[in-house]
Amino acid sequence: MSVKMLIRLAFLGSISAILFIFEGLAPRPVPWVKLGLGNIPVVLALFMYGPIAALTVCWLKLILGGLVGGLFAGPTFVISVAGASVSWLVMSLCYRLRILVLSPLGVSIWGACSHQLTQLVIAYFFVGQFAIFSLIPVALFTASITGVFIGLLALWLLRLLWYGDSQKE
Repeated sequence: MSVKMLIRLAFLGSISAILFIFEGLAPRPVPWVKLGLGNIPVVLALFMYGPIAALTVCWLKLILGGLVGGLFAGPTFVISVAGASVSWLVMSLCYRLRILVLSPLGVSIWGACSHQLTQLVIAYFFVGQFAIFSLIPVALFTASITGVFIGLLALWLLRLLWYGDSQKE
């Protein structure tokens, strides 16, 4: 990996962590629902540099966000790591297999839904209540909405980065 690539990934990872931390400070309409703004750089890295780069950005976000947010190695961190890891795996598979020729929008929706489902499974091991799975419909609904939002932002940024201002002419 070149120095140039390391710098780009460090930049994307830093932006991802900043968005992740900022979003953690914002009030939430539902306790576990976040937009997932920190995932925009992960999706960008996936489509610009590939799955390993996206994993690097994802882990930088988790580690830096966990350290700064004071959640490192706690239950919330474990749930976040599990959700992010499965989400990365699903997004990478969608990207690699080109399932239904998914754009960043489709990949983001798949990632958000897999993230929510994984978090519910891991939370079950912490609380031991099967009733937590009654949240699946709400979790998938909110994940779909946030996945669309993050996917559209990532798509817009990718077009901006690839084409710049040339589309205005």
